[in-house]
Amino acid sequence: MTSRSSSAFALPVSRAAKSDDALIAADERHFAAIAASIAASTADLTARLDVARRAPAGSGQAALDRDQEVHRLTARLRTLRRFGLDLCLGRMVPADGGEPVYVGRLGLTDGDGARLLVDWRSPAAEPFFGATHADPMGLASRRRFHWSDGRVSDYWDEVFVTDALRGAHGTDGLDQHPALDDQSAFVASLGAERSDRVRDVLGTIQADQDAIIRAGSQGTLVVDGGPGTGKTVVALHRTAYLLYSDPRLGHRRGGVLFVGPHRPYLAYVSDVLPSLGEEGVQTCVLADLVPEGATAAPEPDPQVAHLKADARLVGAIEPAVRISEQPPTEGLLVETPSADVWIGADDWAEAFGAAEPGTPHNDARDQVWEALLRIGVDKLRDELEAPGELDGPDALDGADEHGGAWDEDGREDEFDAYGRAAVDPDAASREALAGSRELRRAFDRAWPLLEPADVVADLWEVPAYLRLCAPWLAPGEVAALQRTDPRAWTEADLPLLDTAYRRVGDPDAARRRRRQAAAAATERARMADVVDDLIATDDSDLGVMSMLRGQDLRAALVDTSAVPAAEPDALAGPFAHVVVDEAQELTDAQWQMLLARCPSRSLTVVGDRAQARHGFTESWTHRLGRVGLNRVDVASLTINYRTPREVMAEAEPVIRAAIPDANVPTSVRSAGPVRHGTTAELDRVLDGWLAEHLGTACVVGAPDVAPRDRVRVLDPELVKGLEFDLVVLVEPQRFGDGIEGAVDRYVAMTRATQRLVVLTG
Repeated sequence: MTSRSSSAFALPVSRAAKSDDALIAADERHFAAIAASIAASTADLTARLDVARRAPAGSGQAALDRDQEVHRLTARLRTLRRFGLDLCLGRMVPADGGEPVYVGRLGLTDGDGARLLVDWRSPAAEPFFGATHADPMGLASRRRFHWSDGRVSDYWDEVFVTDALRGAHGTDGLDQHPALDDQSAFVASLGAERSDRVRDVLGTIQADQDAIIRAGSQGTLVVDGGPGTGKTVVALHRTAYLLYSDPRLGHRRGGVLFVGPHRPYLAYVSDVLPSLGEEGVQTCVLADLVPEGATAAPEPDPQVAHLKADARLVGAIEPAVRISEQPPTEGLLVETPSADVWIGADDWAEAFGAAEPGTPHNDARDQVWEALLRIGVDKLRDELEAPGELDGPDALDGADEHGGAWDEDGREDEFDAYGRAAVDPDAASREALAGSRELRRAFDRAWPLLEPADVVADLWEVPAYLRLCAPWLAPGEVAALQRTDPRAWTEADLPLLDTAYRRVGDPDAARRRRRQAAAAATERARMADVVDDLIATDDSDLGVMSMLRGQDLRAALVDTSAVPAAEPDALAGPFAHVVVDEAQELTDAQWQMLLARCPSRSLTVVGDRAQARHGFTESWTHRLGRVGLNRVDVASLTINYRTPREVMAEAEPVIRAAIPDANVPTSVRSAGPVRHGTTAELDRVLDGWLAEHLGTACVVGAPDVAPRDRVRVLDPELVKGLEFDLVVLVEPQRFGDGIEGAVDRYVAMTRATQRLVVLTG
């Protein structure tokens, strides 16, 4: 018998019957093997990580492989250290009499390679979550563990074959089995007190949720469900599952972007993915996608908000930028020290046509400038090589006394000791053209360096410019979109700003490239002086230093990192998969921000049409088809695991009055009646609750409430996606009228997991 002090079980006195060795001895032995494997794995991973970190960084693929190995080892080691024995979620007993299979947060083997834990995301673990009495999926029974401080504080068994547990406790019937619990323990666990982070529910994922978690990643999957159905849980665990099962999505490959509705939500769910061993997922709110989002305010004018929600207005950015990409229609005479060259309208048009399709404006600007210089160099060469001006090709049979040579076009090239061209004969011409102030000024006017924010600001400041770029707007709409401070950014501006950043590109990157080019030119000139000095002073018989005339060797001596490159934008994408929670709130324009980052159109879209503050009358398929997502599957969740029946009974009429066909889910648990009172009772309600409970509370609709530990004070629109043990609504009738007010009241009421209090007057 295992001693209680060394046991992995710490069952309270009320569950003493579950401590019988006949019930837990096999688990104790398995936990001992898991503990030994964790210790060995931790030591091995620590040593391997140390070796990997000490290895030379290298470059290219070698650097990528090293980085991936460090990331993989670090993530697994962190998970082992964080959880220990509570990596184990439970066990399955096959109906065919096979050995029990233990399911964990990750896979684990012993020193001989025997499987101790199967990863919860693997196909072998699917029955642990998906088995039901209607479809046991080959299981006789299933045991789930509840862990507290690294020890099992409770467990319960579900039986799918009638005699699966018979004899395990020496009884002839199952009604006496102390661990047998057909869902009631799970339901009771739903009422456990909450903290400021979403609780760990991996061990209690239900079959309807698991089926959605394990769905494939092709196309768009909509997870539709009312309050408390576990939509967010499904979205987060589906993210971890897809990273495990889909090779396109892993670290340093396509990647996953997770988009939440607001910052309190991101803080609430921030621990879920790391607890599942996934730390490489990018998480954000829409405002994070552009720099101006940090200070953007809500759009105060409903008409303006409606106009900017239209994806057609986002399309106005393209013509707004194209206006700044028009080739001059008049030619220009460029003077150089060797000859003058005429850059005509056709030459300008040819150079502007050199921009590669899809290249951001500021990046394409460099391409056009280089094309313009090439055209100018070719014209200048033609001027210099006009008949009668060159008479040297026959003078020295192709070579002069200095080792020079005439090419077939009559140009003189300088050759190194191995006969390779050492000097670009067009370099001087290119330098002369690039240094022409007239040419540079003309080019800057025709293809200027743009600031993305300026492109959008000009639309709100110059009515004629907006009419030109968005000709479908009525005169009154153009006037409504104008504002005194065009850079007083609102949330409705963000889709246009995002499109402008993508179409224009980073102006600072263009400036950095120019500084890098100038620094490299300076370095080349300095190195040329050094090389000339080395050659001049070389007294070796072979003239070794003359090899430095070669362009390859000279280039290798030049430091091109004089100007550091900027850190890449981690949220710019593209991503192989995007997860969007509370997606019912997104406008057509906001959808463009996400689709621009997901060319694969592989998305998980999570939402509830009845929780859309501005209404959602169409189907998900029609709604998403309108923004460009045509391959859409919808999976519905209808069981409310969070909100007590009494709260839903009071919340349902609130939403049905505004949205008769709302998807109101069915609750599976009770927690006492809804309490009503007056606003004068607010402090007494909070103080009494905090004195008797360890969970969390939220006051909605009273922003001036004094702060307290374990109490959040939030506006109605910021509680979406969150949950609290106690929710206190203060004068909910003031939340607003129409659909918006009804949705805010409905959402706020359904955040409660134990008690709802409504205070009025």
